[in-house]
This record gives sequence, C-alpha cells and structure tokens, in this order.
Amino acid sequence: MIYNDFQNLKISALGMGNMRLPVIEGKDGAIDMAATGEMIDYCMKAGINYYDTAYGYHAGQSEPALGELLKKYDRDSFFLASKFPGYDLNNMPKVREIFEEQLVRCQVEYFDFYLFHNVCEMNIDAYLDPKFGIYDYLIEQKRNGRIKHLGFSAHGDIDCMTRFLEAYGKDMEFAQIELNYLDYEFQNAKGKCELLREWNIPIWVMEPVRGGQLATLAPAHEARLKALRPDEGVPAWAFRFLQSIPDVVVTLSGMSNMQQLADNIATYEESRPLNDEEMQAVLSMADDMVSRTTVPCTGCRYCVTHCPKKLNIPFLLKLYNEASVAGSGMFIAPMGLSSIDADKQPECCVACHSCEKVCPQVIKIPDALSDFAKKMGRC
Repeated sequence: MIYNDFQNLKISALGMGNMRLPVIEGKDGAIDMAATGEMIDYCMKAGINYYDTAYGYHAGQSEPALGELLKKYDRDSFFLASKFPGYDLNNMPKVREIFEEQLVRCQVEYFDFYLFHNVCEMNIDAYLDPKFGIYDYLIEQKRNGRIKHLGFSAHGDIDCMTRFLEAYGKDMEFAQIELNYLDYEFQNAKGKCELLREWNIPIWVMEPVRGGQLATLAPAHEARLKALRPDEGVPAWAFRFLQSIPDVVVTLSGMSNMQQLADNIATYEESRPLNDEEMQAVLSMADDMVSRTTVPCTGCRYCVTHCPKKLNIPFLLKLYNEASVAGSGMFIAPMGLSSIDADKQPECCVACHSCEKVCPQVIKIPDALSDFAKKMGRC
C-alpha cells in the first residue's frame, strides 16, 4: 500500500468510501454486514487506514455499520472521517445534536477528520450564515479534541468554493473534491486544484471513476489505453491519473464488492503516474466523451439579455450537460436546480427562440431546456 504524508500522519493513498456498500435485496438502507465486514477486514490487512462515511449515506446506516465493524480494531490503527450534513438545509440549525449523534453512531469519542459536507450553490449562504453557528461549533470541537482535522467537501463551482475559502479557508486543513480525468476540464476540476494549491490545502479525491463511468470505456478508447499500457486495467487508469497530481493525498473509492476492492488495492501497491503522452491520451478521450453528449455553451450570456423569462441559461445548460454526461448516476444537476427559484427552472422556457438568434454557438436552447426538464421528470 502506498502512503502519503499529511502533517505528522501517514495516510493510505487509497481510502475506503462507505457510500456504496453491499446491500441486501437492493435496499440502500439494508447494509450486508457480513459482506461489508469481510471488506473492512481485507482493507485493514492490506494497509488501508482511512475510512470515510457521512450522516446520510445508506439512508443513515453507513455510520452505525462502520462504527460496529471498526470497533474491534485499535482506535489508533485507523482514521475515521464523517461530515456535517449541510446538503439538507433543514439540518443547518442542528449542528450540535447531529455531531453528538454521529459520535454515538460511530462508537467513537472523536473523529480524525470531519468535513463541512457538500459545499455548493444550494447551501453556501446557509453555511456562511453565523446564526446557525456551524463554523463556531466545529471549531470548538476541534479545540476540544473531538475533531482532529477539519476540512470540507465541495461539489460547487470555483466561485462557490472561493466564497467558502474566503470565510473559513484559514482553518481548513484539507478539501475533498470530485476529481477524475473526465471532470478535469468538464467540471474545471483542474481550476479547483489550482485554487486549493493557492490556499495550500491538500486534496482528498471523491468520485475517482465517476460513479463507475470510467471503469468501462468504449472499445476504441480501451484499445488506445491498452496500446500504451498493455498490463493496466481500464479502472486503474483513473487512479494512475490521480497519482499524477501531486496535491492528492487520499483517493476515496466507494467499493461495493470484494473484487473491486481487491483490484483497487492491487493498483495502489505502487505509484505509476502518467507520462505526458498518457496524460494527453486520457484527457483527449475525456474531451471526446463529453463532446458526444453535451452542448457547446461558452457562457457568453448573450442569450440571457434576450430571454423574456430572465432565465440563467448558461447555468441551466451547464447543469444540462452534467446531467447528460452523468446519465442515471446524476446528482449534481438536481442539486444545482434546487438552488434557483421555481420560476427560473428549465421548464419555464416559453420557446420563443429569441435566445437562439444571438447564440454564437448556434445552440438550440429551447430544445435543450425542454430535454433537460424531461430528464428531471418535470414534463
């Protein structure tokens, strides 16, 4: 197992995410404890020492399951991470009671790592609102030793992350972002890496294979990779890409069966960063994958000035592109839509086509917004 330095700690470069554990009869809240226990034991024997969970994972059952399965191990032999569930605005006034509940669920007296969960456009105002006392309470828990290291996870754009960092960045020790070779340009993960580098904040990675999308590729793309590294499996390329980014400390993989776990651990027996040719290959493949399913909006905003409903068309098209790429695994698009008013949703387009007349990219905007509304089940 590869280990990376973080302050005075040695952390396994591969961490176990606990959002996609094996379940019984397809029920998200019915974790298969026997199968998950075998995976945890395998992880510990292989040298994985970082375990990530959250309040809402598996309908609230991930934290209790992990607490039960890890309690037989010496508390100093693993790092446990959880998060304040700010993805639900109803939780904002409940930081104290939720944190106390999480400690009980996980059967621990402290969290090694604790995060503001899912900083994004939908919740940034609430996270920054002092009336909820979230920041003050978590800083207090850090002073009390019940949080060893404080950080945040983010699905928001760079502007959103910048607002958060300007408020709390001086106290953030790490940041967890969606980072993979598909999102490096598409979601501007590259820019997010640069922003965090400016703040001297190390990176924790989530969605390294984008919910499984990068575990299998089109035959032409797979053949291209095989020609470069005949002995490397397709999923391993996603991890080798991350091994090429020096700011990355931990890569979290939500492994749902023993085979995935064994394969990923084997990949992390050594570091094999991509060379320039290989990096160009995966990024050009990503461009091809994105271009086949997205509209080429450049965010010029000419369309907005001609929209009688004053829709934020570039933002809607950005979310539409995300939904198109993500397919059935989408969650960023619905989350983004929840941050805007009901009269500014994609289904509010009246198809007057005024926007199309000024679009430099000649995008059929009303058609895209109509399709977006359908993808969201709204018409």
